[in-house]
Amino acid sequence: MSVTVTVNGAITSVDLPGEIPLLWALRDGLNLTGTKYGCGVAACGACTVLVNGEAVRSCQTALSDVEGQSVTTIEGLGTPATLHVLQQVWIDHQVAQCGYCQSGQIMQAAGLLAANPRPSPAEIDEAMSGNLCRCGTYPRIRAAVQDAARKLSEA
Repeated sequence: MSVTVTVNGAITSVDLPGEIPLLWALRDGLNLTGTKYGCGVAACGACTVLVNGEAVRSCQTALSDVEGQSVTTIEGLGTPATLHVLQQVWIDHQVAQCGYCQSGQIMQAAGLLAANPRPSPAEIDEAMSGNLCRCGTYPRIRAAVQDAARKLSEA
């Protein structure tokens, strides 16, 4: 079965069963390995991507559920030459330690800022609470999201 979806701005046809999780379609079908497998039950957030601008857990989203929609992965957020503001503040605040959860964290933050461009610290904590960081960098994550919100509002 072929499923057509826009991934990182490009209309793409994926020749995989519709019931396969979007995570595996991205990683194995499209070789976009920035989206990580964490738990497989949507509890950790490592697999977070944006679907039509909203953060979703790709491990529990069927490929057929995103047919005709727009999916953005960490690879589509910025480039090494032109980082997205979230990627830059992650570096500025030295958020990543092991780094495994960070693509999901950044994509969750992107969804938050798309829906709420000026979140309070409590709103950031609430929105990010479903994304687990085993290294415990939550204070730096909050600071980076606050910084990104400030920078985006100035742009």
